[in-house]
Amino acid sequence: MTGTEEATRKTGEAAIGLLRDNGVDVIFGIPGVHTVEFYRGLTTGGIRHVLTRHEQGAGFMADGYARASGRPGVCCVISGPGVTNIMTPMGQAYSDSVPMLVLASVIQSSDLGKGRGRLHEMTDQHAAAATVAGFSGTVLSPGELPDLMARAFTLFQSARPRPAYIEVPIDVLALPAAEGWKARPAAHAPAPDTGAVAEAARRLSAARHPVILTGGGAVDAAEPVRKLAETLGAMVVPTVAGKGVLPEDHPLCLGAFLPQELAQEQVAAADVVLALGSELAETDFWQDRFRFGGDLIRVDIDPHELSDEQPATLAILSDAAKAAEAILAQLEAQAPGSAPNGVAGEVSALQAKLREAEGPERQQHRRVLEVIRQALPRDAIVATDMTQIAYAGNEIFPVYQPRSWLHPVGFGTLGYAVPAAIGARLGAPNRPVAAIVGDYGFLYTAPELAVAVEQELPVVFLLWNNEELGAIRDSMERNGIQPTAITPRNPDFPALAKAFGLPAQTARSLAELGDQIAEALTRNGPSFIEIKANEM
Repeated sequence: MTGTEEATRKTGEAAIGLLRDNGVDVIFGIPGVHTVEFYRGLTTGGIRHVLTRHEQGAGFMADGYARASGRPGVCCVISGPGVTNIMTPMGQAYSDSVPMLVLASVIQSSDLGKGRGRLHEMTDQHAAAATVAGFSGTVLSPGELPDLMARAFTLFQSARPRPAYIEVPIDVLALPAAEGWKARPAAHAPAPDTGAVAEAARRLSAARHPVILTGGGAVDAAEPVRKLAETLGAMVVPTVAGKGVLPEDHPLCLGAFLPQELAQEQVAAADVVLALGSELAETDFWQDRFRFGGDLIRVDIDPHELSDEQPATLAILSDAAKAAEAILAQLEAQAPGSAPNGVAGEVSALQAKLREAEGPERQQHRRVLEVIRQALPRDAIVATDMTQIAYAGNEIFPVYQPRSWLHPVGFGTLGYAVPAAIGARLGAPNRPVAAIVGDYGFLYTAPELAVAVEQELPVVFLLWNNEELGAIRDSMERNGIQPTAITPRNPDFPALAKAFGLPAQTARSLAELGDQIAEALTRNGPSFIEIKANEM
């Protein structure tokens, strides 16, 4: 771009150029009358725009893109309803520490807070979005936008990755951007204090029964976690967000069974627990506050987590991968210790006990999930929704590398899986992708199937149809409430998928399901398979 062209660019166009300079290659969104100036910048190439069918779909696609790729997912939405629609995905990304950038328009700067009845007007749009953002800002002059953009990308790289929200009034979008808009170098994630690393290594080396907990913050620490576990002879227990950091067929990996009493007993009995990048939250253990019996060494990039209600014996402010590497280096520099023996046998015995304790419904889910697992390649990414078979999969579906099991853990939103799978395929185009969604949650974002068809994305959509809100039924029955409003009248799901242009089938047996997934994986576009729960 020449100096003259740069000087005449409008702010909306320059904003897209700045995204391009920051390495953004995909934007999810829906153009509107208040965002056309952003779209001026999208006509020059370099960024793929994905037209979604709802802003909620855009946000969940950005989430799936970010989780699968490790790069920020970016959305562009209109003021007012566009922002309120995307706040649900922002809340999910905030809860699960997913890097997402939302660029939004807002009414003219002279009208902000005036209540004049302008199109898409909100009393305080920025304040609403800020409730589900790690960082938010309003641009009141063109020169402020590069500063806010730099702050967002710095936070993505150097702090806990949460949604960044930047809104630009429609009059500012149309102003000249002037010159000098360049991407700025982002800071690196913090490294651990050397003294804390030495103390962590000392405690771990002396431990007789160490356990390593891997959270979502450890997804880029796979190799040091494996070496740490093998060096220490430590059992590894991932949270749902940390599935795959250690392959779940590794003999030291118990699996994501933290909600189960047997797994909790093992963690509580450990003399040292190394928790890498985890909130240690209610949704990890499914109890208000888990009590550790031994020392807790807590590594987190967020200082707030290191001072919360779960106190640590030793708190280390650091990127999880850097801390794991540093602790490993300390251990390797020491004289070889006497790592506990027989841990792999303990893991295997625990897994067998957990399986023996499964009830009929979990056993059914396991049979179906085993077929899905066998049919999918080892490196497949699976996006899941809030549905009973996915809850079972959180624990019993094995994954073998990080960024492979995408589940809306903390915020617990319905409608996540379909758009997240689309985003994941765009973020990791060389990996197979499938979605597991329930019959009720599917209808939240079903129109996004059209996006998979338009973009020619080979995603396998698996719909678990038990024709009820099963988890809500169970909750009502546990609390002595007559189950009410849990049996919706469903459409003909395969016919609906075909209307969007997908080849669609119904699996009525495990053998059919395996064959249909295998066939779907040969296609160059998306496929839809309904799984009839009552026939499995």
